[in-house]
Amino acid sequence: MKLNLKALTLAFAILWAGVVFIVGAANLIWTGYGKAFLLMLASIYPGYKASGLFGDMIAGSLYALVDGAIVGLILGWLYNLFAGEKSS
Repeated sequence: MKLNLKALTLAFAILWAGVVFIVGAANLIWTGYGKAFLLMLASIYPGYKASGLFGDMIAGSLYALVDGAIVGLILGWLYNLFAGEKSS
């Protein structure tokens, strides 16, 4: 069985961007929430500063959208490569 690469790519992109957005929004509401997670993302995503501002939260979510899409595409491609077709 092969995976649908487009569906998996979109699912990973939306899931990861959603996680980053929710943690960022929670950090806006409750100062300090998820700070270590956001600082870790700031060390990976160039230009993202984890400052706790709305614009920074959107930028981090956009980075996560692209990052999630890349990971989903690579994971699906690798799965399809190794799964192959079963011989009967």
